Amino acid sequence: MKIEEEIRQPKFKSANEKALINLIFTSNWLHNKQQELFKPYGITPQQYNILRILKGQHPSSISGTEIKNRMLDKNSDVSRLLDRLVIKALIEKKTCPIDKRASDVFITSAGLTLLDKLANKQKEMDMILSLNKEEAEQLSNLLDKSRGT
Repeated sequence: MKIEEEIRQPKFKSANEKALINLIFTSNWLHNKQQELFKPYGITPQQYNILRILKGQHPSSISGTEIKNRMLDKNSDVSRLLDRLVIKALIEKKTCPIDKRASDVFITSAGLTLLDKLANKQKEMDMILSLNKEEAEQLSNLLDKSRGT
């Protein structure tokens, strides 16, 4: 469905305004789809992002500060998210031996198992945009360009 129909707004001031509104709308739509995907597994998209970051570091640890730097949502409360993942036994936090104020964060075997379960679901999520490889690359390049990179 076209953005004009989705938000019931037939006119825009400019093509750039329409593109920006469409991008924001689509971002929220994707976020809602992710929430639906992760809900049965008891995690949020932000928690999934942390688990993926930790899997990339596995078996090494990473600091909470570095996790925050790598997060897709830079406004996430990483400390709170980490505490919830510890309660779910998906990650482990240990006091950093070099800096007692910091924690080293590891993914647990339960966290890795959950990511394995979600791997096929993530493939479904990747296909939700209904784009072929060339279109996906073009979209990614245009989004990079829009951020000035």
